[in-house]
Amino acid sequence: MTEKKIKLAKNKIQATHQSVEDYLNAFIPDQRRLDSILLYEMMRKAIKEDGVLWSNGFVGFGTKIHTSPKTGRQSAWMRIGFAPRKSNLTLYFGAETSQHAALLANLGKHKSSMGCVYINKLADIDLHVLQMLITQALKRE
Repeated sequence: MTEKKIKLAKNKIQATHQSVEDYLNAFIPDQRRLDSILLYEMMRKAIKEDGVLWSNGFVGFGTKIHTSPKTGRQSAWMRIGFAPRKSNLTLYFGAETSQHAALLANLGKHKSSMGCVYINKLADIDLHVLQMLITQALKRE
């Protein structure tokens, strides 16, 4: 009996072959660049692989098949990642943030919604708790 092949939907946001390091090193102001580089290293160390620059400025680690809970549509997506934005660092942990409620309560100054955590700067949070969040997100996969 043959297995049915799953046809994945194409995301608007795709992995690229551009250099993550070049992208992060281009950031101004300096604090956003330094925070992004530290966050990159924390995630890279936890997953034990290099990150990939996705379109729209996402830095992602690993890939998984994501199934939309609303439509059932399946597509390739990053396991964890972040996007350095002008207003904040947006972290993606691949699951509803409610699954990380206990750790988020101790993280420090942040906002969260759906599967995202928004941080203005790393100095506002507890980096040890952030590392635990990253580790927990990877274990939930």
